[in-house]
Amino acid sequence: MTGMNPTRAAVRTIPDRLESPARRALKSWETLLLAVALAIFIANSLASPYFLDPWNLSDATFNFTEKAMIAFAMALLIIAGEIDLSVASTIALASTAMGAAAQLGVGTPGLVAIGLAVGLACGAFNGALVTGLGLPSIVVTIGTMSLYRGISYIVLGDQAYRGYPADFAWFGQGYAFWVISAEFVLFALFALLFGILLHATNFGRAVYAIGNNATAAAFSGIRVGRVKFILFLLTGLMSGVAAVCLTSRLGSTRPSIAMGWELEVVTMVVLGGVSILGGAGSIPGVVIAAFVMGLVTFGLGLLNVPGIVMSIVIGALLIAVIALPRLWRKWRG
Repeated sequence: MTGMNPTRAAVRTIPDRLESPARRALKSWETLLLAVALAIFIANSLASPYFLDPWNLSDATFNFTEKAMIAFAMALLIIAGEIDLSVASTIALASTAMGAAAQLGVGTPGLVAIGLAVGLACGAFNGALVTGLGLPSIVVTIGTMSLYRGISYIVLGDQAYRGYPADFAWFGQGYAFWVISAEFVLFALFALLFGILLHATNFGRAVYAIGNNATAAAFSGIRVGRVKFILFLLTGLMSGVAAVCLTSRLGSTRPSIAMGWELEVVTMVVLGGVSILGGAGSIPGVVIAAFVMGLVTFGLGLLNVPGIVMSIVIGALLIAVIALPRLWRKWRG
């Protein structure tokens, strides 16, 4: 037994798989995000006397619920190794279609159906190009980002659609009970559904497997193309849902609607702990990241910070959450 260093053996660390669930939870990214969210909440309450008003807190949820609903689907897509940068333009196209239908007298159920159908169609088109032709998703969706937004500009120009039915406003302006908005209820419902889909189903396990190694996943019997196509469909559908909520909340449609949202959605997903390279991430992390971003933007708004500064903050946040893990690994050696 010569050569053994008993002192070194005595301080050997416990492997991750033998750590208690409580210890792993304390070391998780989600726990860090919760701490950040709490710190931002306290800072906002100290910075503005209006922040803790229940109705103001309710209004704060409008800063992230629509984007977060897209982020849930985007999280699955990025975990699978793909991305969709056309989500904001899909909102614009779906909103334009709903606005045109409203001018023809279509009622609220029909408008909702049109918004969801356009979102699904956009997602199907993206998915077909990526899975059917084997094109890179980032290239495809940069192209469709311009395509969908361009169609809206061709149809509307510098005009706007108004005159939506009165009951259509409920989706973006209505309240389910007291200060809890209808949008927030939808956000919570979709968080639960996507959480179950990713973390408690065979489909979710297939998404992780594809993100880690698509070739190995295919050899293990997973239909990679079909799974990715479904993910593009879900992302398009959630963009349609966001289009319904946002159009309802604004009460009008312009071709510039949701401009720049693709950056904020991707930032929300990556901030939530989803690896931009695929194969890792969680829905609870995205939920917490949505609250963090919502609190940041709402707090800055209460302080009358200009919108361009908020864009700088979002951009810096995206760079930071991508760079910090790598810098941390280098620092640890």
